[in-house]
Amino acid sequence: MSIYETIGGDTSVAEAVERFYTKLTSDPALGVFFEHADVAQLKTRQRMFLTAALGGPDAYEGRDMRAAHAHLQITDADFDLFLEYLAETLAEIGTKAARIDEVLEALEPLRLEIVSAVGDGSDEWGSQDPTGGSG
Repeated sequence: MSIYETIGGDTSVAEAVERFYTKLTSDPALGVFFEHADVAQLKTRQRMFLTAALGGPDAYEGRDMRAAHAHLQITDADFDLFLEYLAETLAEIGTKAARIDEVLEALEPLRLEIVSAVGDGSDEWGSQDPTGGSG
């Protein structure tokens, strides 16, 4: 049985996306990414993406992750916070810890597609400097 089915399918994914976006848009560090965005459209795409990522019907029709996020200058710290809020949200809708770990593990490779900015060196994951420097 897929994670999507385990958590309750469309209804649970829709609820999770609403809760998730409340967290994202109200966070001081991440909220700035949504100030001029069409949040309703983002929620629709997030529902499609999350459905596919959780093993549901693959109906994601959005742009690839790199193209969709390149202009945002997202740091490792931003991505970590995104994953933290996603994990919290999935737990709130009854997803078991092992399943949440599976989701986070499946999404981790997207870091290379989404993170495009070097942090200030204060985040725990360090710099994205391709030379290995400290940012």
